[in-house]
Amino acid sequence: MELTKDQRSIIERVINAFETGTADGDYGCISIYSDGPHNIRQITYGRSQTTEYGNLRKLVEMYVQANGIYSSQLGVYADMVGSIPLTDNKEFKNLLRNAGRKDPIMQKIQDEFFEKIYFVPAMKWADDNEFTLALSGLVIYDSFIHSGGILWLIRQRFSESPPVLGGDEKAWITAYVRERHAWLKSHPRSAVRASSYRTADLKREIAKGNWDLSQIPIKANGVNVYPKS
Repeated sequence: MELTKDQRSIIERVINAFETGTADGDYGCISIYSDGPHNIRQITYGRSQTTEYGNLRKLVEMYVQANGIYSSQLGVYADMVGSIPLTDNKEFKNLLRNAGRKDPIMQKIQDEFFEKIYFVPAMKWADDNEFTLALSGLVIYDSFIHSGGILWLIRQRFSESPPVLGGDEKAWITAYVRERHAWLKSHPRSAVRASSYRTADLKREIAKGNWDLSQIPIKANGVNVYPKS
C-alpha cells in the first residue's frame, strides 16, 4: 500500500486519538481493563496502547536495551511482564508513566515498536490482499492495534471477497467495519462495547467517501485530527 506522508500521518494520529484521546499520543498513558486472558485485569500502555498480556514485555525489553533514563529500574520487571500480574504494582506503573512522558528515548522506542509490531504487519496484510486505499489502511491498522489482526470471526459474518480474490475493496471495507461495529456493540465485556466509538468514526468516514483521507479534520474519539505539520 502506497501512502503519502500526510495519509500515513493521519492514520497514525487517528489511532493515537482512538487509544489515548490525543492525536499526538500520550506515551505515558496507562489504563487498566478487565480484558486480559479469562477476563483478568491488565495494563494497557503507551502512545497507541499495548497490553500487559500482549506485547508490553517486548516494549519494555526494547526500552531496557536502549539505556534510557529508567531502563535499569524497568529492567527489574522486564521478565515479569505477562507472567506475574503487575496491575497493582505502583512502582512499575509510575516507571512506565515517567519513561513515556519524560524520556525521549522511550518515545522513540515506542514509535519503533508500534511500527514494527503493528503497522508493518497490518500493511503487509493489506498488500497481500491487494488493498490500496488510504481509508482501507486505517481500517486495517485499527483492527491490528485494537484486535491483533483481521478477526476471522468477523470476516465470517459477511460474504464479500477481498480484492485479491476478485472482490470490491470499498465493499469489503464497508462490510468489515459494519460487522466489526456490530460485534463490538454486542460484546460481553463492557470495555470492548465502549470501544465501538472507533468503528462508529470509521463508518462516518466511509459514508463521507473519504477513501483518500483528504477530507480533514477527521474526528476520532471526539478529537479533530490533522496530519502532523
